[in-house]
Amino acid sequence: MTNPPLSAPPALGPSFARGALLSPFKRPRPGAVFSGGRLVLPGLRVDLARLAAYERVCGFPTGDDALPITYPHVLGFPLAMRVMSGRAFPLPLLGLVHTSISLTRHRNLPATGTTYELAVHVDRLAPHRRGTEAVVVTVLREGGEVVWESESTYLARHRTGGRVPEQAAGGVEPPLPVAGAALPVAGPSLPVVDEWRLGADVGRRYGAVSGDRNPIHLSPLTARLFGFPRAIAHGMWTAARCLAAHGTPAAAHVAVDFRAPVLLPGAVSFAADEGRFELRGAGDDGERMHVRGRVEAVAPA
Repeated sequence: MTNPPLSAPPALGPSFARGALLSPFKRPRPGAVFSGGRLVLPGLRVDLARLAAYERVCGFPTGDDALPITYPHVLGFPLAMRVMSGRAFPLPLLGLVHTSISLTRHRNLPATGTTYELAVHVDRLAPHRRGTEAVVVTVLREGGEVVWESESTYLARHRTGGRVPEQAAGGVEPPLPVAGAALPVAGPSLPVVDEWRLGADVGRRYGAVSGDRNPIHLSPLTARLFGFPRAIAHGMWTAARCLAAHGTPAAAHVAVDFRAPVLLPGAVSFAADEGRFELRGAGDDGERMHVRGRVEAVAPA
């Protein structure tokens, strides 16, 4: 089912507030289902000032007439939050953990001179060894042609009541969306090519340009309310920062697995080799894996 087209991106503030208010009343359980329909936003134009701010925060070059490969996720995030904060969505918004994203960019995406159509829906709820994952699909079209698509998984932890089948248990190979087969992201440790020192304000800066102002990313005080000793970096900031450093072809598949939170402030090591990349702890914490991913060129659409 497709809901009536939206006339503007949903405001994130009301979605977060609604999700927070409803979360205590939602009791996730094995076997939950959801068919909330699809949200569509036609006639979308890119805000160039916001895009430039995003590029600076994530380390992408500015001034190119092309969207960074992760930017459509930011454009689609308000639609995803509208769906997942709704009363019918069975998982509590508070506590959802973004565990993976796989995406395909079919060609360069102009930032100017074009309009896009965004569509977002929850494809399915999948059992996981630690609870239930919501699989959220985002599709960007230009002139009716699919030019970018992604599949994100969000985990709600709860008792599973028994053993989860291996194929549904989750792992380190997030599936690619409609466009192709899964990219393996596991393998031996990669050589370190750079080290980054991350300031305490990374979460606030990314929240300002993405709209994702989840309290776990903003300050030590608000993060402690959810069990973290300090604020943590957004998973999509870590993915974008890695891809900005790694580089991507115009047409590419990307698979990213979020392993462990990055505490702020902190230091991390960026490692990469032959299309694979990792973000690990620095120094004595160098064996701690935060992010693991892979990039693969595909034939342009």
